This record gives sequence, structure tokens and C-alpha cells, in this order.
Amino acid sequence: MQALNTSVKVAVIGAGAMGSGIAQVAAQAGHLVYLQDQREGAAAAGKAGVAKTLQKRVDSGKMQQRDLDALLQRIQPVDSLEQLADSGLVIEAIIEDLDIKRQLFARLEDLCGEQVILATNTSSISVTSLGAQLKRPERLLGMHFFNPAPLMALVEVILGLATDKQLAAVIHATAAAWGKKPVFATSTPGFIVNRVARPFYAESLRLMQEQAADPATLDALLREAGNFRMGPFELMDLIGHDVNYAVTNSVFDAYYGDFRFQPSLIQKALVEAGRLGRKTGQGFYSYAEGATRPEAATLPPAQARDNQVIIEGELGAAAGLIQRFADAGLQIIQRDGAGLIRYGDATLALTDGRMATERTISDGLQQLVLFDLAFDYSKATRLAIAAARQTTDSALQDAIALLQKAGLAVSQLSDAPGLAVMRTLAMLTNEAADAVLQGVASASDVDLAMCAGVNYPQGPLSWSERLGHGVIWRVLQNLQTSYGEDRYRPSLLLRQQAFTAGQQPDSNKKPGAG
Repeated sequence: MQALNTSVKVAVIGAGAMGSGIAQVAAQAGHLVYLQDQREGAAAAGKAGVAKTLQKRVDSGKMQQRDLDALLQRIQPVDSLEQLADSGLVIEAIIEDLDIKRQLFARLEDLCGEQVILATNTSSISVTSLGAQLKRPERLLGMHFFNPAPLMALVEVILGLATDKQLAAVIHATAAAWGKKPVFATSTPGFIVNRVARPFYAESLRLMQEQAADPATLDALLREAGNFRMGPFELMDLIGHDVNYAVTNSVFDAYYGDFRFQPSLIQKALVEAGRLGRKTGQGFYSYAEGATRPEAATLPPAQARDNQVIIEGELGAAAGLIQRFADAGLQIIQRDGAGLIRYGDATLALTDGRMATERTISDGLQQLVLFDLAFDYSKATRLAIAAARQTTDSALQDAIALLQKAGLAVSQLSDAPGLAVMRTLAMLTNEAADAVLQGVASASDVDLAMCAGVNYPQGPLSWSERLGHGVIWRVLQNLQTSYGEDRYRPSLLLRQQAFTAGQQPDSNKKPGAG
């Protein structure tokens, strides 16, 4: 499907940061753009903001002045909706209010030609509901940009129940022509990103609530082991807890109180206290002048007592550790087994969603220390561990010494099921799988959305596949058993994939065992 020709005029309603950014994107692509806002002078101010931002690129030599001048000529601030009558595409970026948006689109239907395409940049309101009272609901769709629109690559193209699929394909192609990475999604609560991303915050909030670790440590683990751009607590502080908490509540309510989306009492308290993050100077961290960020809890150096490490069986996702051990000068002895590492008195295993204390009894593993998932064990700089209550301090010190010898900073969590990175990935994958199962989006679009929209190191579905069929499904099964909650119920799609892999997955098989 071809994109809209650049001769098509684009109107953007709402000249705030998002609307002005969308106007800049369309103008950069060569369209004449009308920028309208009901607030007097807001449209002109929005254009001035674009000019100020891009002038910095000119001053640094990254953009030519003539190109900036030409772009600004294509952005025309206008005062009234009537001046948008000859637009071929109208994108609204106004307040998140269903009635106000409905009234706006009803007026636009009367003002613009029958062939106008109406798009909403809503992040939470149903496109189906917005179009329900229109004369031509098939010409309304979602075009959800991410802030800041000129920099963020993702555009979610949202189809309401009545949206013309060919029209959606045109907008998908247009977004691509504008240099974006578009994905299709049906109009369901949260679309793709705001739905699938909920566990990234929720699981760390729960770990904090259970006193498994503090925010600085969990942030460090998600960054330095999980390879996420930002940790969940610093990201919530950046977004604003009022905004993040409101989105979580919106998704929770829209899914009829499904506990998988349950809001956090910790975040509720921050909102009630007015500690909204960076914009108020205090959230999980202080942003007052001179304030210092707490450091992640890192275990002190432990004395290595052995020069020999035993690898029993295949380590699966954790195989990258073997080369690190070799590079550290350790003698590697490999033998058959169930994906375990033995060093000194310690037995180390990759978490499978059970507590170390439980696995000591269930699997007969003495002196057990579990370690967390890493995105790339050969490059990770930090790793979380948890020891069984039966594990002696001597064995724990051996496990710490081994990982430190491999060049890893080690953070000890309480014996929490799934630790931090594995647990987060499992729940992200679970939500992504349900989105695919329910026809919200394709697997490839879900993964693309999470990478392009929120900078994940890899799409959760492809990351899960890299771990091996059934691994995440087993982790989720074990999390659900540990907590006895519907929150951790595995997606039917993951169960299907696990059984399709060839043989019935063993719920007690170790994730590192291939």
C-alpha cells in the first residue's frame, strides 16, 4: 500500500509538546502542516518551539539553515478548525477526554471532505468508542506516537472495530515514509506498549514491597544484567508517578480488575504524597540540588578458595559464563548433569521461578545458590543471586567469589521466586503472548513495538525464544505455584509452544538444561 503523497495537507490539532512534535515529523517528510490549538497563541508557540529545538542542530552543524527555513515554512499555525477544511489527514493530540475528542471529530467530519482521514494520538481511549457516533467511523483510526515524537521511532496504527483496513495500511505506509517504525494493533486497552510494559514496573514494585531489594539495586540489575536502557524506578520517576499510576489503573479497570495489571500500593502512596518524580523533585529518588543517587547494594569481595569449577550438563542461556570462568584462569571440568555449576562448597543454578529454599528440598540440591538471568552473560556487569536458607555462609561465599572472579558485581536478593530479570522477562513475555493470542498484534509487531517504543534490548517474545522452548512457561508455572495467584497464570500460547517443541515440558526441569 502506498503512503500519502506529500501534496496531501496534514493538520495537527493540539500544539503541546506531542502535537508540535508530530507537526515537525510531518513537515520534515515534506507535507504542508496546519498546526491548530484552541488556546490563543499556542500554535505559534508550538512552531517557535520546533524552531528553537532544530536551531540547535543547525548551530552544531547537523542541519543546514536552508533546510530549517524550508521546514518552518511548511508549518502554518492557524486559529480555527475551519481553516483545516482542505486537509487530507487530521491528527488530534489534545486532552485525553472521550467526550471532547468525540465532539472534535464530529466537527471535523462536517468541515473536511468525505475523503479526509481522521487520526487520534490517544494512548488510552478506545478508537472504536471514539468513532461510534461518527457518520464515517471507517475513516477514523489511531496514530499513536511516542514522546518525543521526532525522536521516538514507534507509531502504533490502531484499528477500531469499524476502521477500513486499507485505510490503516495507507497510514502504516505513511508513518514508514515519515521515517517511523509503524505497527498494527487492534483497539484494546493499552494497545501494545502500554499493555505489555506493565510488568516491567509491576514486578520490581512487588520485589521492593516484599523487601527483596531496594530500588537502586533493582534498577542496576535491570540495566547491567537485563540490558534495559533504564531501570523501572528511575523510569517511573522520569515519566511521573501520576501518569504511570494512572495508566496502570486505566489498564487494570479496562480488563475488569485482572490482577495481572494490579496497581501498586507503593506507587499509590507516592502519588498521594505528591512525590511524582523528577517534576516534583522527589520520587523513588531525590532530585533536589546536590542530592546523590543511592548506590546499588553490592557484596564485598569474597576470597576464592578453589581454582577449579565444574560444569554439569548444558547451561543453556547461561553458557556465556563458562568463557568468563576460563578467562579468569579457572580450570573448567565438564561432565554430565542437569545444568549446574559447582565451585567449592556451592552449587549454582539459573533461577527457574522457584525459591532456592524450595529447590533444595524438591531437587535435593545442597548448598544451593540461584543466579538471575542476564541478557548476555558474556557482557553483563552485574548479577543477582539468592541463597537457600539451608545454604551455609561458606558455600554462599564460594558462589560470590566465583562470580566476582568472572568480573561480575554481585547483588544478593532475598530468596524471591524468579529473582529480578528472569521474573520481569517472564511476565513481559506472558503479556506479549496473550496480546498475540488475542489478536491484538502479530508477534513481530509486538516485539518491534517494545524495542522501538520503549527501547527494550530485544522483543520479549524473541528473547524468550532464544532461551529455549518451554523455559519461560516453566518459570511462570513455578511463579504461579509459589504465589498461588492468578497474576502469574501462563498464557495459553506459551503452553501451546512448549508442547509443540516436541515433548511434554517437565515443570521441574531447569531453565539452563536446554
